Order: sequence, then C-alpha cells, then structure tokens
Amino acid sequence: MSERAVLEVIALGVEDAVAAEAGGADRLELVTDMAADGLTPPVATFAEIRAAVGISLRVMLRLADGFEAGDVRELRRAARELRAAGADEFVLGFLDETGDPDLPALEAVLAELDGCRWTFHRAIDRAADRDALRKSLADLPGLDAYLTAGSAAGVDEGLATLLAEAARRGEPGYEPRLLVGGALRLDHVPRLRAAGVDAFHIGGAARPGGWDVPVSAAAVREWRAALDA
Repeated sequence: MSERAVLEVIALGVEDAVAAEAGGADRLELVTDMAADGLTPPVATFAEIRAAVGISLRVMLRLADGFEAGDVRELRRAARELRAAGADEFVLGFLDETGDPDLPALEAVLAELDGCRWTFHRAIDRAADRDALRKSLADLPGLDAYLTAGSAAGVDEGLATLLAEAARRGEPGYEPRLLVGGALRLDHVPRLRAAGVDAFHIGGAARPGGWDVPVSAAAVREWRAALDA
C-alpha cells in the first residue's frame, strides 16, 4: 500500500493528454471513437501526444466495435506504423466467437510489438471463462496488465470478482497487474486499495462534462488524491 497507485486516463487528443498529465495521471490510454468503445488512433495523433507529454502512453490496437480481431493484417500494419513512430506500450485483446481468447490473432499482432508491454483490455469481461483465459495467455510476451471491471456490467457487478482476483496475484495467470476500470467510481477505491489493487483506469470520470468536452485536470486531480489517500 505504500507504493503510489497507477492512474491511467483515456485520451483522445493533445488537450486531453496535457490536462490528464497536469492532474496527476501516470499513463494515458490513447484511443479514437469512444462511440465504438475506443479504436486505434491515427499515428499522427500518437505523435502529437507523444511530443506534448512526458508520461507513458498505451495505444489501443482495435479496428472495430466488439471483441473479434477482424482484419489481422490491418492490425499488424497499424502496430508496425505505431512502433515506427515510437509507440512502445499497447492495449489489445481479442476473443473468438465462443468467447475464448483468439490466440492466433493475438500472437500475430504481438509478433509486431518486439516484446513491448501491453494490457489485455476489457475483452476479459466478456470471456467465456476468465480463469482459463488468464492461464492461456500467461506465456505471451509483454503482457503486464488486465483492464477489467470484473463484469461486463461494470465494477458494481464485478467487485467480488475483482477482490477474488486481487487475492490470487502471483499465481499462474495472475501475475499481470489488475488495472480496474469500467464504470469505476471514487467510492469503489478504498475497498480495492485495501485488497491490494494498485492500478486504476478512468474515461468518463475524467470528463464531468461528457465525452464532447476535454479531460478535466481538476477531475483527474480528485482521483489522484483519492488514490494517494
């Protein structure tokens, strides 16, 4: 509990990124098109944000709404272009039609990432079997976090699952960090911190005015204070 918890904030552009960093974010998740729950941003957007802030950037690799990989060649091309522009952390995660992890698609994209660190995103909350998914991904290079609410419905529904998974940290398949996000509220934080959760992800919570307005540095600061309390 003595280590500072990681605060990751969704950023759509430079204005978001600068405000999030000013508010105390440790890392940004870069996406475009939140109507589709976050897709791969243009390389130019990554480059602009990279030039504007000093904190870590994780870039989404996702082409369409939903959790199937879609065009793997296009995903690989996007990954190559982002790597060439300097991206070195990513967010991805694909399921097949049965709700199992799509290992061929994951391995094909990871082949472009040179062992870069990456987060398996909230596809885990739609998986047929969370425990089996974790164990099947355990040997993939670079995987260091699961972005999860514990439930597709959000942290309220998933809290018991999150607490149970936090208690298993270090077991096979449970080494990656729990990065909690998805309808996360400030009142969830004390229980999660007490359970040892040390990474939190916010999107809408950083934008009290809605997705049509930029990140609020003051809102991010409030989260930073709550995590540091």
